[in-house]
Amino acid sequence: MQLLLAVLIVSFLTISLLLVPFINFLYKIKFQRQKQITKDIFEVKTPIFDRLHSWKTGTPVGGGFLVIFVVSVLSFMLLSFRLFTGAKISSVYPLEKEIFILFFTFLAFGILGLYDDLRKTFKLAKHDFWGLRFRYKFLIQWVLAGLIASFLYFPWGLNIHIINIRFLDVFDVGILFIPFAAFVIVAFANAVNITDGLDGLASGLLLICFFAFLPIAQQFLDTPLSVFIGLWIGAMLGFLYFNIYPARIWLGDVGTMSFGATLALIGLLLGKTLGLTIIGSIFVIEAASSLLQLLSKKFRKKKLFEVAPLHLYFQNKGWEEPKIVMRFWLAGVLAAIIGLLLALPR
Repeated sequence: MQLLLAVLIVSFLTISLLLVPFINFLYKIKFQRQKQITKDIFEVKTPIFDRLHSWKTGTPVGGGFLVIFVVSVLSFMLLSFRLFTGAKISSVYPLEKEIFILFFTFLAFGILGLYDDLRKTFKLAKHDFWGLRFRYKFLIQWVLAGLIASFLYFPWGLNIHIINIRFLDVFDVGILFIPFAAFVIVAFANAVNITDGLDGLASGLLLICFFAFLPIAQQFLDTPLSVFIGLWIGAMLGFLYFNIYPARIWLGDVGTMSFGATLALIGLLLGKTLGLTIIGSIFVIEAASSLLQLLSKKFRKKKLFEVAPLHLYFQNKGWEEPKIVMRFWLAGVLAAIIGLLLALPR
């Protein structure tokens, strides 16, 4: 526990020292939210969002890049030091394979998100205001998730093929684990991306999820995961200081895609898919509200809600942004407690 507290503090101090120069650098290269704000994940115009958030134009995006950089560098430094000194490193799976798939997910989805952010910001091609078209982004996400899920399933990887549902049973689903795991990864990558619409909302909810999964990783005596989550918590604490209302920087797609996919991977590695769904239930609800809105417009030819996702619905009803964020955080804490009760052994 002392090690985890130490790495958390080191990560927090490191990113705190780097964030202000990094924000200034983003301003210098004009890596900022553009005048027209956004479309939703399904490429439908969102005039309500634009009306409520137009004052945020010019705020730098890409904060997730710095979090990824700090966590990755510190993780490799700490793990290399322990290996160099001969200290025992316990892990649930073969150490090299576990570290590989963890950072492959963390970096691969981050690179995809960064490419999308760059296209949106610097217009690398014609019609690039909205970044990479969702159909292509979605396809690439599935390809990456399929590769990750295959590595989890096959014997040359981690040889995972079971789903543990508390109070029911452990189910050996065989090769069906691949589409299941890929779906979980893609779903959470997009769910976190959808939720990152208010200052501090996604970052705070992610922190709550990390704090919930830390004792689970410790219970499994998985040092790489524990160290990684500890560093991630420290970095996100430092980032959240500048991301709360009114935000000076946002995660960007580079952060939301990477963090959502990696959170899903941690749940899969620890065999806590049900716990993941409950601990991250606010992300699930946010994504579900957008999906239901899309399906309603497609098949019923009318909206189910005035606007989606859910946090935007409340904002359109007149709730102040900090109030929505704080109440979603409280709901996230309650969900994390329930998820831990189901995930931790009796």
